[in-house]
Amino acid sequence: MVDPDQVFRATPLKEAVHMKSSGFYGQTVKRFLHLEQEPVSLITRSLRNAEIAVTETRVDAPVPRPSGEMGLQDAYVVSLKLNDYPNCEIWEHGNAVKADIRAGATYLYDMKKDPRFIINKPFHSLHFYLPRFALDGIAEQSGAPRVGDLPSQLGVGHDDQVMRHIGGTLLQALRRPTETNQLFIDYIMLAFTTHAAQAFGGLRWRARVPRSGLAPWQVQRACERLDSDLGGMLPLQLIAAEFGLSVSHFSRAFRISTGLPPHQWLLRRRVEAAKQLMTARDLSLSEIAISAGFANQSHLTKVFSAQVGASPAAWRREVQGTEDSES
Repeated sequence: MVDPDQVFRATPLKEAVHMKSSGFYGQTVKRFLHLEQEPVSLITRSLRNAEIAVTETRVDAPVPRPSGEMGLQDAYVVSLKLNDYPNCEIWEHGNAVKADIRAGATYLYDMKKDPRFIINKPFHSLHFYLPRFALDGIAEQSGAPRVGDLPSQLGVGHDDQVMRHIGGTLLQALRRPTETNQLFIDYIMLAFTTHAAQAFGGLRWRARVPRSGLAPWQVQRACERLDSDLGGMLPLQLIAAEFGLSVSHFSRAFRISTGLPPHQWLLRRRVEAAKQLMTARDLSLSEIAISAGFANQSHLTKVFSAQVGASPAAWRREVQGTEDSES
């Protein structure tokens, strides 16, 4: 093993309280892994304005060297590994272990312990940044005591099917960020935080989970708010706050009332808007895509085809042919 005094200078834990550090995403991840470019991160602030983020990192031919610093703070990095990393050398406060990191497993790192590792093999991971403040927010909404420390044991992974499902869902969003609306990010990252608190922190819900949906006037108002922003940039937190509800409570109640979570309701509404534009106006599909809240024509085609069972062009030809025959 490498001499920790020569490789890593651990910051004393006392300094962590006073250290101001950005969350583990963006430039922080770039510096930590010595990446050439800043990686794409998806961020939500739907829990008490705590920043929760996910970042995909992949390097196929790394330059062997020690990692940088995550930055000491009261937060965790929950890492879903997407490839094997055998004989990985990991450090915390000068203490080192070697472990075989397995693809598909989830590993937890406590940022208060200054985790580092030796970069000497190709790596591919999804890193979730989870501040303590967000865990406290989930506990508060559930009426439960605050979650204790998460089990961040060096080199010990968790076989977590839910994390693999969440990771697979977010990978598509990370690779097509322009096609991803904020409602989707808020919804999935809230699901991640809730799962992490329950699976790793032992959270048990005590608050009554709503069995009924929103009141009719609330459904109407919520749908109006979503409909006014087909681009999906309006955070769930702002909509939920209008009804005095937490994001998790609002999301569950909205789904009970409409049969869909907010981001999927919005996608359906975008398709309806695109249909109206195709039948009412002589616009190009690229113009219709932007007007209906899609990132581009390709995004419109992907979502429209999945929901309708035909491409926008084919659907428009069929509708126009029907109208011509009726006239």
